[in-house]
Formats: sequence, structure tokens, C-alpha cells
Amino acid sequence: MMSDGPTDDEATGGETTDGETTTEGSDRSEASVGRDHDPIATYDRIAAHFSKTREYAWPEVESFLANRTAVRAIDVGCGNGRHTELLADRADAAVGVDASRGLLAEARTRAADRGVDASFLQGDAATLPVATDAADLGVYVATVHHLRPRRRRVRSLNELARVLAPEGIALVSTWSTAHDRFADVDPVADADVRAVTGADGTPIGFDTTVDWTLPGGETVPRFYHIYTPDGFRADLAASDLSVESFEVSSGNCYVTVRPSDGDAPKE
Repeated sequence: MMSDGPTDDEATGGETTDGETTTEGSDRSEASVGRDHDPIATYDRIAAHFSKTREYAWPEVESFLANRTAVRAIDVGCGNGRHTELLADRADAAVGVDASRGLLAEARTRAADRGVDASFLQGDAATLPVATDAADLGVYVATVHHLRPRRRRVRSLNELARVLAPEGIALVSTWSTAHDRFADVDPVADADVRAVTGADGTPIGFDTTVDWTLPGGETVPRFYHIYTPDGFRADLAASDLSVESFEVSSGNCYVTVRPSDGDAPKE
């Protein structure tokens, strides 16, 4: 939807149902870091203004798609359809999927205004309304970090693997702790941040909210899981995707993936 280290504190941790450990602060609650914020309602609320600020495709997506063509392509978390538009130029059929009906309305209007031949579907990234092996080419940009908890993020990666054809390829991106805006964040001490570690105690990121400011000054909090690069690698390794390349650019992790050759799902 949009672009943009935990310490070795000896605080005790609480195991969650999906293999994460969250550090326990004095009175920090899940709600205080966005557990009460519904991403769909959030993006429905800000869709029109958000779309106006998302006119152009990301250079990393343009670079990934350069010289690639496909029969069918998918844009998971398509937002206002700016990347679906690129896919439509390179595939016989392109579909954008987003959970927000407000953003889908923006995407359909944009496509109609620009003469883009693409379809748009309402759907959850963790349960894509798309057939298995349906796409040869895909992008899943700046969306996985809005999902919670970890098992849903991994499930969404598995869904991408499912809808990609055996020889299909996709670009996945997420915000990360490498971004300058998070340089001074202390996931253990900051009250509006919820540190997350793996079952072995390794830091894998933190949960937080990032406000969107509407015209007139109203702020709308958006949930984010900010990955450490190694934390994102761990979720990819737990998924049914095979990583071809991994890089950090402008504070975001960008990964080129294909479906894994393994027969059994990893989660």
C-alpha cells in the first residue's frame, strides 16, 4: 500500500500462538500499538487522499518488470492500481487484489481514466480469491507489513506461492528497520512499539502504528509490522516461496521470489 533493533534486554517474553515472542513492558498493551485498528476500515477512510499521493510507480517495481512479459499477472495489495497498470502493459491479463473497497474504487477509476485493461477484486492477501497457478508474474508491494499476526503474514506469502505458476516470478517488498525513520526507535522502551522476537529470542521486528494525516489535520493510525531484514528472511524461509534475490533499498526490503519446489506446505 505504501513505501516508505530490538535490544538484548533481559525482560521476560510471552509466547504467542504463532511462534513469536513479545517483550513485556510495564503496562504496554496490544491495543496501544495498533491491535484495535482495522486495516480495511483505515484504508477505506483514507483511500481518496492516499490515492492522490500515490501517482507514480516505485522505481524498484519498474526495474523488476523491465523486459518481463506474462500471460497473466497479479498485483497483491494493489492500492490505487498504479502497479497493476504496469502489469497490464506487460501481460495479456492483469488483476489487482486489495482488501479495501475504497482503494479498489480508486483503482477502477484510475484504470478507466487511463484506458488500462485490468480487473480488480476485493480480497484478503492471506486468502487470495484467485485460482492456483493463475499468474506468471506478480508484485506484492508494501502490504505484507499491514497483516497480523505473523502466521497471517507467512500465510499470505504461501498464497502468493500458490497463485504463481510453477515458473512464475514475483517481487515482494516490506518496510524494514533499516529505514532512517526507525533509526532511533527502541522497541523495548518505546511505549508505542511492541518488540517481537522469534521463538529463539532473535529480534525479528516490531509492531507499531504510523499515522496518516488527512486534509484538515485528522490523523488516522495504520498498523505496521516493521521487519528486521533477517526477520523478513525468516518469514520467507518459513513460506512456500524460494528467494532468488534480496536487497534493501531506501529502507525497504525487496525480494524476488518463485514458488518453492517443495511438495509440502511449510505452515
